[in-house]
Amino acid sequence: MVRILNLAGRLALAVGDGAVDVETASGGSFAADVQSVYARWPEFREWAAGFRGQPTTQIDERDLGAPVPRPPQVFAIGLNYREHAEEAGLDLPERPMVFTKFPAAVTGPYDDIMLPPGSVDFEVELVAVIGRRAEHVPVDEAWQYVAGLTVGQDLSERELQTAGPAPAQFSMGKSFTGFAPIGPALVTPDEFRDPDDLELGCILTGTQMQKARTGDMIFAIPQIIAFLSSVLPLLPGDLIFTGTPSGIGWARRPKRLLTPGDELVTYAEGIGEMRHHFVATAR
Repeated sequence: MVRILNLAGRLALAVGDGAVDVETASGGSFAADVQSVYARWPEFREWAAGFRGQPTTQIDERDLGAPVPRPPQVFAIGLNYREHAEEAGLDLPERPMVFTKFPAAVTGPYDDIMLPPGSVDFEVELVAVIGRRAEHVPVDEAWQYVAGLTVGQDLSERELQTAGPAPAQFSMGKSFTGFAPIGPALVTPDEFRDPDDLELGCILTGTQMQKARTGDMIFAIPQIIAFLSSVLPLLPGDLIFTGTPSGIGWARRPKRLLTPGDELVTYAEGIGEMRHHFVATAR
């Protein structure tokens, strides 16, 4: 069981109530650069699982960054919960509905996020991180390619996202600076009783907006990996945002969108919580 952190820009391993710096603890066998660990994930996973040292530093949430700071590719799945498809007034998909978020949108679990003009919405999502190059992966082998899980927000500016003519601008509307926050840790699948059924949700300025279990997803993580890898290789360090449950602000009547001063708490069982504050765009 392994939990890794981006602690002050350095790769850290959670140990008890604290952490150890991986470069120091491994005697330089692994670099401090967080992103580099995914290229050596099986080797690192073995080392980390066998580590028996004591924590050498306390964890200050202000120092936590994205556990995957520079993903090669970021995939996202739309309409992957039945109730979300219903609130959107759309038919259930026959196969995973895929779009992308651009890697530059990734940010950490406790950052302030600037709101662009328009209508910015929240979408809590479980995020799978790839740990081995994956091509044409069978469903029953897909978990072997997952480094771990984290929690994310698929923040979305709905006006740009839905702008015509077709196709809509999904990737652009979901890729403003800070629109792909992830964290606070990456947790290996073996730490969960059932990695296919976790509670997740978000609370906006004190009000619960979304709450569900990932067991309600239409396409589970193994099915998503099998589908994506049938088309192109998945690379170590890739992110897969696996879809959001019902309760988004855009579908509410009246709408409840993000405004300057809002605090958004996002959580997933066994992973932890993120907390973001939203600020107005600088003029």
